[in-house]
Amino acid sequence: MNMTHATSVATPSAPQILMIDGASIRDIASFYDEINRVFMVGEDWQLGASLDGLDDMLYGGYGVLRGKAPAIVVWDQMDSSRIALGVEATRAYYLAKLEHPQVFKPGPIHAALARLGQGGPTYFDLVMQVFADHPNITLRAAE
Repeated sequence: MNMTHATSVATPSAPQILMIDGASIRDIASFYDEINRVFMVGEDWQLGASLDGLDDMLYGGYGVLRGKAPAIVVWDQMDSSRIALGVEATRAYYLAKLEHPQVFKPGPIHAALARLGQGGPTYFDLVMQVFADHPNITLRAAE
């Protein structure tokens, strides 16, 4: 399989292959920096740090996925990204939301924190679910 970065082009018979560099992911902000580097080629704006935004982008309306082109996303060093987007990053993510009760309802955030404390989903798990919800995207760890 010929892997390239976000510059690959899909043909009707072959999906484009995109590579996420997990070594550059240290936290949630750097995760979105990497997502922008890979997926937002050719756009004059960047995706914000939002799971909803990631979900919208994967639907294929803009960036390299414009037109819902099928894609294979190969995630290099996925295990290090799993750690970077793990319990500590997820807890910080939820605690930051609690600082803005005028925007985010505290009840669901406290519930998410409680689930996290009991082994519930991390930010990495949430990202995996977003990718899984898009049948035009095949996500796999690099070998």
